[in-house]
Amino acid sequence: MLKDLFTKTKKKKYATIPSDRDQQDVPEGLMTKCSGCKKIMYTKELQKNDKVCIHCGYHHQMTAYERIDSLFEPGSFTELDRGMLSVNPLDFPDYLEKLEKDKRKANINEAVVTGTGEIEGYEVAVAVMDSHFRMGSMGSVVGEKITRAIEKAGELHIPFIIFTASGGARMQEGILSLMQMAKTSAALKMFSEDGGLIVSIMTHPTTGGVSASFASLGDINLAEPGALIGFAGRRIIEQTIHEELPEDFQTSEFLMKHGQLDAVISRTEMKEKLVNILKIHVPGGEWV
Repeated sequence: MLKDLFTKTKKKKYATIPSDRDQQDVPEGLMTKCSGCKKIMYTKELQKNDKVCIHCGYHHQMTAYERIDSLFEPGSFTELDRGMLSVNPLDFPDYLEKLEKDKRKANINEAVVTGTGEIEGYEVAVAVMDSHFRMGSMGSVVGEKITRAIEKAGELHIPFIIFTASGGARMQEGILSLMQMAKTSAALKMFSEDGGLIVSIMTHPTTGGVSASFASLGDINLAEPGALIGFAGRRIIEQTIHEELPEDFQTSEFLMKHGQLDAVISRTEMKEKLVNILKIHVPGGEWV
């Protein structure tokens, strides 16, 4: 009938489930489900917000290069010791094969990227750990690269900033890994005695030997919201002291409450806060 041509189509009350073919047409990686609130958002939208959920503020893990791009002026970052690679000093079974696999998967040579660059005109040396490479574990190369970055900061008389993200010492390198705790700590001590500014930003997770050494030795210690920070695991501590720990134990908020951090700062505000710190402590760009 003629009236049927002009009748509005009724909206469907319920959404239909996409067919398998429709689902296949959705490009992989287009959408991301938040690990915090479980809401789904466009991946590009999440990346634009420095990988902080626009709904709940959950901080998704960043790669080292993503963090560097979010902080430094375009073209100002110069990487140090990119070609330094781990070996297998203890002949640990399949260790080199696992390292190669992580290099391909994480598109990075080791669990830390170091270098120098400018943040709003302030030159700094930086070390950025990446948990995508063997959970950011600290082996000989990680310790050596961080130590060299500290020494470069001392040589140039510029501040040193480190972003930590690690599961702790790398078991495949045994005592050689544990030695990095002392080496990096000694380098920071000498740098500090020479008047250098150290800013440590702990991200999720910062645990084990990393939390017990250079991560906690900043003149200013900061952390991202919700980050797991601690030495031993929660279950081990509870079994040792025979007590149930608070629900928020070993979170950045818990550490802040108990005086172990100077501030908990959202990643979206981190650059602004770092610039304020640099303005206060190194107004001329370097110390005398």
